[in-house]
Amino acid sequence: MSEQITFTIDGVEIKDKAGQTIMQAADEAGIYIPRLCRHPDLPPRGSCRVCTVFVNGKPQAACTQPIAEGMTVENDTPELKESRRNIIDMLFIEGNHFCMFCEKSGNCELQALAYRLGILSPKYPYFFPKKDVDSTHPDIFLDLNRCILCGRCVEASRDVDHKGVFEFVGRGIEKKIAVNAEADLKDTDFAATDKAADVCPVGAINKKRTAFSTPIGKRLYDTKPIGSEIEERKK
Repeated sequence: MSEQITFTIDGVEIKDKAGQTIMQAADEAGIYIPRLCRHPDLPPRGSCRVCTVFVNGKPQAACTQPIAEGMTVENDTPELKESRRNIIDMLFIEGNHFCMFCEKSGNCELQALAYRLGILSPKYPYFFPKKDVDSTHPDIFLDLNRCILCGRCVEASRDVDHKGVFEFVGRGIEKKIAVNAEADLKDTDFAATDKAADVCPVGAINKKRTAFSTPIGKRLYDTKPIGSEIEERKK
């Protein structure tokens, strides 16, 4: 039987088994910690930093930090809210995210998180980079203008689909997602049924012939804010 750990998140006492991360324990307790790179079916990366919380006063990624007896976690503070808003702002201006024309609008985690954090327009000037768009695949098109480098597609293709279609190349501001082929996405064994085709939080990986199939008002985040499915678990 696993050892039980007792700690607090924003003053709320949480009890969970040893080995759980802060995010896992918070989710089970109905406390939403914002995240972008984290996906429940994939290993945690801790790369987006949106889930950063204060643990005994020090910043830690909630998706990778294990819980410990007596730890004090702060999640809902003005400083953390501002930090998360800045991260989301930067992600918007580093890519070309035209929400009203995007196929993922209403189902996009980046868009939904911006609304939850009260961001209606970025406060920084846009970079408007020109990145690759690959529409060579018969069922998928890839738009790197919208990619936020979360790494979900890399992990899903490698660890779930066992194909390794996607990988990171470059460093710093030159870092990007590339396909593991001599030329284009069509030259890989990527399929629309792959897990990697379903985990993108934004509109970077899209299935052809499915755009705008759900009416406005009935899309995933039209009726409930992102994270509400977790908060509904609160006892």
